[in-house]
Amino acid sequence: METTDWSALGFDYRKTDWNVRYSYTDGKWSPMEVTQDEYIKMHMSASCLHYGIELFEGLKAFRGVDGKVRLFRVADNARRLQSSAERLCLPVPSIEMIVDACIEVVKRNERFVPPYGTGASLYLRPVMFGTTVGLGVKPAKEALLIVYCSPVGAYFKGGIKPIRVAIDREQDRAAPRGTGDVKVGGNYAASLLSGEKGHELGYSNIMYLDAAEHKYIEECGAANFFGIKEGKYVTPKSPSVLPSITNMSLRQLARDMGLTVEERHIPVEELATFEECGACGTAAVISPIGFVYDMQTKAEYSYGEEVGKTCLELYTRLQDIQYGRAEDKYGWCTIVL
Repeated sequence: METTDWSALGFDYRKTDWNVRYSYTDGKWSPMEVTQDEYIKMHMSASCLHYGIELFEGLKAFRGVDGKVRLFRVADNARRLQSSAERLCLPVPSIEMIVDACIEVVKRNERFVPPYGTGASLYLRPVMFGTTVGLGVKPAKEALLIVYCSPVGAYFKGGIKPIRVAIDREQDRAAPRGTGDVKVGGNYAASLLSGEKGHELGYSNIMYLDAAEHKYIEECGAANFFGIKEGKYVTPKSPSVLPSITNMSLRQLARDMGLTVEERHIPVEELATFEECGACGTAAVISPIGFVYDMQTKAEYSYGEEVGKTCLELYTRLQDIQYGRAEDKYGWCTIVL
């Protein structure tokens, strides 16, 4: 790994040494299996391949200023994974199983945790899916849970600088009372067509509105949305928005900064009143939004070409905790090594 240019990494898969697995058969989970095999052998009629019985998570480990390796909010990711499993009628692994798997993966792939100061981190991807062989649409009785990792750089290669976003009212990400609030693959598959359309037009992300009325902001690509105005941190409240752990963290940090936090419906026209806007998630942390274009109404909303003061402070405060530069007073980090 001495030849790796850590600061040049993108957000993509890079082979590491080990992954861990649990299988669910005969009504019980197997002991943890540790393997170097990157591949999965499954039947062509496995339920995940036909009916979308699949979920995943994403979290990061950071090498801190003190040389220690920290996992960020791993138990919260485990709880969200449980929620996704319940929604898909998959067997629900315990918090302890998920956390232990994540810790084991970090320990066994320690040489892939990027050095402090490179801006890179070790991304963990827990993924779980039904493996029951059959043809009918019904819950899976067998499942596989895998946790693997990859060193990654910034999700957006330009780093923290304002991005251009487009609103597309012609396609929805998730339906009300659907699966938008859990991290399942189908939500992301549904976003690909509009995402490609946006990229062709020069936009980094698509901003989705609520599927029922197309009046309210929901998600921004694969990330949560937030806006800043009048001393407030405002973020959408909707049953079809994924409860982002990054957003959860930013809301607490916003309160620490003296901001009032509002979780509520945000009419799309309210974009005109925000001083700053951002998209937030595990991969990107915060991507400040510099410009929004509504492809159907032709409305434009501009927030400047520089990162806003509040977005930058929120980003810095969160990164300071993740890299051990600031006190972890909320106990968000698990020191692994």
